[in-house]
Amino acid sequence: MNFRALRFARAMEFTIHEINNRTDLLPGITLGYQIHDSCTEVAMAVKVAFQFANGMEPFFNDTDSCSKSAAAAVPALVGEPSSTPSISMTRMLGLFGIPQVSPYATCACLSNKRQFPAFLRTIPSDHHQAAALAKIVKYFNWTWIGAVRSDTDYGNYGMASFLKAAQELGICVEYSEVFYRTQPRSKVERVANVIRRSTARVIVAFVHEGELSLLLEELTRQPPPPLQWIGSEAWIIDPEFLRFNMCAGAIGFGIPRSVIPGLREFLLDLSPEQALKSPLLTEFWESSFSCSLKGSSEGARKCDGSEDIRALQNPYTETSELRVTNLVYKATYAIAHAIHGVICNETQCDKSAKFTPWQILDQLKRVNFTTKNGYQVSFDSSGDPVAIYELINWQVKKDGGLGFVTVGYYDSSRPRGQEFSMSRAISWMAGQTEVPRSVCSESCPPGTRKAVQKGKPACCYDCIPCAEGEISNNTDSLNCVGCPPDFWPNTQQDSCLPKPVEFLSWDDTLSNILTAFSIAGAFIAVCVAAVFYKHRTSPIVRANNSELSFLLLFSLTLCFLCSLTFIGQPSEWSCMLRHTAFGITFVLCISCVLGKTIVVLMAFRATLPGSNAMKWFGPPQQRLSVLAFTLIQVLICVLWLTISPPLPFKNLQQYKERIILECGLGSAIGFWAVLGYIGFLALLCFILAFLARKLPDNFNEAKFITFSMLIFCAVWITFIPAYVSSPGKFTVAVEIFAILASSFGLIFCIFAPKCFIIMFRPEQNTKKHLMGKGASKSLRDFHTN
Repeated sequence: MNFRALRFARAMEFTIHEINNRTDLLPGITLGYQIHDSCTEVAMAVKVAFQFANGMEPFFNDTDSCSKSAAAAVPALVGEPSSTPSISMTRMLGLFGIPQVSPYATCACLSNKRQFPAFLRTIPSDHHQAAALAKIVKYFNWTWIGAVRSDTDYGNYGMASFLKAAQELGICVEYSEVFYRTQPRSKVERVANVIRRSTARVIVAFVHEGELSLLLEELTRQPPPPLQWIGSEAWIIDPEFLRFNMCAGAIGFGIPRSVIPGLREFLLDLSPEQALKSPLLTEFWESSFSCSLKGSSEGARKCDGSEDIRALQNPYTETSELRVTNLVYKATYAIAHAIHGVICNETQCDKSAKFTPWQILDQLKRVNFTTKNGYQVSFDSSGDPVAIYELINWQVKKDGGLGFVTVGYYDSSRPRGQEFSMSRAISWMAGQTEVPRSVCSESCPPGTRKAVQKGKPACCYDCIPCAEGEISNNTDSLNCVGCPPDFWPNTQQDSCLPKPVEFLSWDDTLSNILTAFSIAGAFIAVCVAAVFYKHRTSPIVRANNSELSFLLLFSLTLCFLCSLTFIGQPSEWSCMLRHTAFGITFVLCISCVLGKTIVVLMAFRATLPGSNAMKWFGPPQQRLSVLAFTLIQVLICVLWLTISPPLPFKNLQQYKERIILECGLGSAIGFWAVLGYIGFLALLCFILAFLARKLPDNFNEAKFITFSMLIFCAVWITFIPAYVSSPGKFTVAVEIFAILASSFGLIFCIFAPKCFIIMFRPEQNTKKHLMGKGASKSLRDFHTN
């Protein structure tokens, strides 16, 4: 016999007695009742529903409460506790408008007022419980779970609501098994084996007590690894399961615990004489004390009145955990308030008033009151109460057994996101002190992204490092994001750092080397100028126009120094200065060399009879040619700077991980026009010097100019591919190297032989030696100029 269900029935009887003794509720009216046992079977529930609608003799009643005729007009009923029988009953009773207030039928489907217009309940819908269970799973970061359910309306609808809520919260289900207690044992064994093989360490069980008992007994035969059980209200508050130690640490939402003053005394105030009046109480008494009240049972002793009901310890007498019992208490009071609202006014009730079940149903939807033990009772438009749960945790007691401990609360009337609250620490499975982990894949750290494994749920994924140039700064990022153009990921690829800016700075070793050569070259040019000035009257200095020599040395000094403008952080003025200074100084230099070459050729032509070539290319013409050649370059540079000047810019394309700060060409045409003009003059100078290399002279400067131009042209021809292919700051270094190499080539090829004669061969620094034998008068005059 189900002693717990009997306690529910007697709680309704107690509530009706309490209502009948009140003067403020249904004054002068005595409520009667009938108690039917559906045996939690659908067929029996339908039969009972027909009996309610048609009228029948009660199984158990207060003999002063009802008459036979009154029994045929049942205005409302409390029950059925289970969802599936309730669905069958309310479909039948709804046709007659007879309201049904269930204390324990939780199926979310019963909230559908189109199908079940006469159904109300004092227990929250599983819609709320499923959402609460999903939130508790998410609260503890369990993303990989298993699920089992009873193959009933309660289990199927409840699990469907839970799975929907879990999916919305990103929770994955490894398996979802369903079974029923009447199915073959092989079905339960198969479900148990699925649980044993599972990698999920959390299991959500939306099952009735009967199914869970079978499952736990099967698992006990071959225990799986420790599991964190998440239970529905159907079993999480059932003390019958506390004997299964494998469920230690289980958590779930249960009906809030309550106290009903006077109920325990009422339940224990039962004598053998009273028990004989009801078949249900007779069965209870005989089962509890193993005796026969009527003395007709064979082999059983006759109850002699010495039985002490207060000494019993069974679900009937257990009143320390009144949860569902309080829902019966509230449901009975709700019907009483509805009847009061129909037949009573502010002062009295009309005992002869006629009313229909439809009127009671309409009034039930509007009840709003507080019970004697302080609980609010009301129904929403779906016939459901406000969802309030206690979070129950199965904790180990001092004696080693398991007990229920309330560790939190859930209240759907609170603001969104604040429904759930914790009040104390939770005891976990297998005595763990920390929250157990249940994930298919460990979290992806920053710097990686999640890639779902093919054919598996979204919670099963691989952690893929972010691609080059991308980061993820959150755990479990779905995508990596690229850094801004001026930033680059750090080594962990979890943050963007400013890219290092690279240019040929003064601190670089390469810059120091190039600066040293630049200053050394300028110093050499100044020293040569000093030597030439000291020996300015000597024949070797006066040869081939000493004025052009000094101008050439000055321009070479500028060439060496202009390379310094290429070092340091590029700015607007430095970018414009470096290219224009380089272009103009080199043209000035080449113009001087070209002038000296032309002078040699003119002097040779002057030796021919009747020639007056030197008259047309004397010192004034030489100065004018240098100026003209240089002004052309100045004009090119002015046009370049005016139309599209070279300006600093950040080169983000050459290297991904750093920025090259360099001077943009502005107009590529302008840049190559400057270089092209220099190349044209150099090539012209080389050709003329090559033609004059064999002129009759002991010190023929043309051959040295030829060598210098050969070096100059070779340097700048190789500069072009080197400049284009050099990376980053080395592009500037290549340009500086070309400037220095060509400048050193000029100064050494043209001036080193003369300095050598001046310093170490003074005997050759004579007009006679320079003229050589057979020199013409014109050449003699040339060397004296």
